[in-house]
Amino acid sequence: MTAAVLSVVLLLCAAGAIYLACEVFVNGIEWVGRSLSVGSTATGTILAAFGTALPESVITFIAVAFGHTDAQRDLGVGAALGGPLALATVAYPVVGLTLILTGQTLVPSASRDRLFARLSRDQGAFLAIFAVKLAAGLVAFALKPWLGVLFLAAYAIYFWTEMSREETEESADALDPLLLARQTPNPHWALSVGQTVAALAVIFGASRLFVSQLDGLAPLLGVRPQLLSLLASPVATELPETLNAIIWVRQGKLKLALANISGAMMIQATVPTAFGLFYTPWHLDAPLLLAGTLTLLTIAGLFLAFRQGVVTRGLLTATGLVYGVFCLGLAVLHL
Repeated sequence: MTAAVLSVVLLLCAAGAIYLACEVFVNGIEWVGRSLSVGSTATGTILAAFGTALPESVITFIAVAFGHTDAQRDLGVGAALGGPLALATVAYPVVGLTLILTGQTLVPSASRDRLFARLSRDQGAFLAIFAVKLAAGLVAFALKPWLGVLFLAAYAIYFWTEMSREETEESADALDPLLLARQTPNPHWALSVGQTVAALAVIFGASRLFVSQLDGLAPLLGVRPQLLSLLASPVATELPETLNAIIWVRQGKLKLALANISGAMMIQATVPTAFGLFYTPWHLDAPLLLAGTLTLLTIAGLFLAFRQGVVTRGLLTATGLVYGVFCLGLAVLHL
């Protein structure tokens, strides 16, 4: 077996392990939230989003904090920019396409208007944070690492706001049985915590393997590691959001699907960026600026659409075209 084939096999195994561990993590963290009496409003934006956005954040942290070469650290920066791009141009289109395939429409209603208003606020906050994120990558100054603290603080404010938001309608869905206690309707909190911690450990180890194999595969393919991380890493690690969106939309739970994506984007805009600022110069080159600019434009369009209440299945699906533009742009820059 050649080195390239072995790297691809290990890369796929690591991505699969990350995804499966995230499924276990989300199941556990939801039961932890039940034990802590967390309201159902935060299920999509905080609990599910935290679990599904974890791989990208861990990959960034592993790459920038433990990377021994500039190429490995570049992988982390690429993942920090690629995650929001994948959510904006892959996850949202999946929601739109699933709505079309299942014959569902976004019928005007008070509940839909509340959802759109809430999502527009999230998108507006994301735009402000992401603009600062891009601007920081264009200039060099001594205190840049301290900006990481501000990004973590921004997410802490968002977290607190979502966790303290009062319910406006009943939306408490029954949780799936805890994987470690399938026959127990109310498992002990220690079991849910243990399952969550164990899944986190698997995610951490698989993420390290993913980063190392991606770093080794790039030279074999004649591709810069950062470019490969912009394409391969986000698509693999955003699988939980994408697959969760398909499942929830098919079940008629559009609110959970969109809230999961929106909450994950807030994590991606802040936590991985903070890690990058702490451990790297955070200097963005042309491919990274392309990814960031396209993300900014896509979310700006969705922000206006959600704000005006004109989001449609077709509009969500059409955002996938931006990812095609990104791939073409990367090809041009690489050549």
